[in-house]
Amino acid sequence: MKHYVGDRTPDGCEVMVLDMNHEGGGYPLDPRFDLRRHSPDGFEFGFSGSGPSQLSLAILADVLGDDKMADKLHIDFKNKVISRLDGNTFSLSEEDVRLAVAELAAGRKR
Repeated sequence: MKHYVGDRTPDGCEVMVLDMNHEGGGYPLDPRFDLRRHSPDGFEFGFSGSGPSQLSLAILADVLGDDKMADKLHIDFKNKVISRLDGNTFSLSEEDVRLAVAELAAGRKR
């Protein structure tokens, strides 16, 4: 199972994907500027803005493997999860992300 670990540094927010199935045990999260370029400054979290939008899109694209679905859900995911992360670090499991996506999808069906 993947884990997404973010850290605010003097150079900005860095997010790593910890994945034991990947060579080296993980990789930096791709910001997916090819899908949308919300933030010229990269990732952020803990508020509702362009950096959190980019992070939300990137995490969903990585977890879901479905760019269209990631694009469709990323603003709601940002509002439900990413904007509510406190402090200067965070950790989300792939399961946390999938549960939030399921809740969002169920809410859209109502």
